[in-house]
Amino acid sequence: MLWIGIDNGVSGSIGVVSDKGESWWFLTPTKSEQSYTKSKQNITRIDINRLYEILSEFKEGKVFLERPLVNPKMFKATISAIRALEATLTVVELLKMPLEYVDSKEWQKDLLPHGVKGSPLLKKASKDIGIRLFPAFEKEITKHGDADGILIAEHFKRMNR
Repeated sequence: MLWIGIDNGVSGSIGVVSDKGESWWFLTPTKSEQSYTKSKQNITRIDINRLYEILSEFKEGKVFLERPLVNPKMFKATISAIRALEATLTVVELLKMPLEYVDSKEWQKDLLPHGVKGSPLLKKASKDIGIRLFPAFEKEITKHGDADGILIAEHFKRMNR
């Protein structure tokens, strides 16, 4: 059995854990390009070809995808999150992989220390716990700043879902 955790967004990560004790960690593959707007600006998008390559190696697994940030006061971040969600869903559907949406609080409650609140403290706790549980990815997790993707996968493995 394989559990695949995806921390949604262009700055997210993907973690895979197996019932045999194997694990894999990936940065969400992205690319930067000129935005669709008239003014000069770049956008970061999911590289769907690379995401397809990654997920196709684990297509017998179940995907647990974190719900995207949706906040009208953070319009650009919301649009980016929704674009990332759609790209990820497209790849998961093409691979015919089972999918379940998850709220961050669900897996955080199980794996992160109680009482940790606020984005900087949650990221640090995610990084620290991720390194403790998956020391083989210490360098990658430290550079990225958190281990959300693989912690999502680990949570659902522990829940046996």
